Amino acid sequence: MAGNRDRFSTATRLRQLGERTAAHVYRSQTRRQVRRSRLTGRAALLALVLCTLIVALAYPMRQYVSQRSDIAEQQRDADRARQYLEELRDEKARWQDPAYVEQQARAHLHYVRPGETGYTMIDPEAAEQERRRAEEGAADRPWYSNVWDGVDKADRPED
Repeated sequence: MAGNRDRFSTATRLRQLGERTAAHVYRSQTRRQVRRSRLTGRAALLALVLCTLIVALAYPMRQYVSQRSDIAEQQRDADRARQYLEELRDEKARWQDPAYVEQQARAHLHYVRPGETGYTMIDPEAAEQERRRAEEGAADRPWYSNVWDGVDKADRPED
């Protein structure tokens, strides 16, 4: 009977309860560790897949963005070319008008109509500057200035 009493004693029951609790805690910890290791494995696999996707998509995305900026730049260039073409067409239309041609010839080439007298006013300061430039040398001047100087020198008697 001592064995039965030992089985029902408080100390024995507490010891068995402690052993069962410890076993239960150990099993639950082991399950959590297994679950954690499984979760960690899944997380690692998911991270690997995500990294692979990022690396695989990075270059095409960069190319896409680069090509979109190139397309936008080409469209801006095409718009500028269209605008310039319109300006040239307008200028061509102006040059088709004889009155515009005459106006430009009178303004830039100093043309006069028959019977008119053309006058050219020379600024004394500008003439002085031209004389100084002539003294500096013919190489720095435009070619037509050298031609006119040659004509002027041929017209004057030598001293």
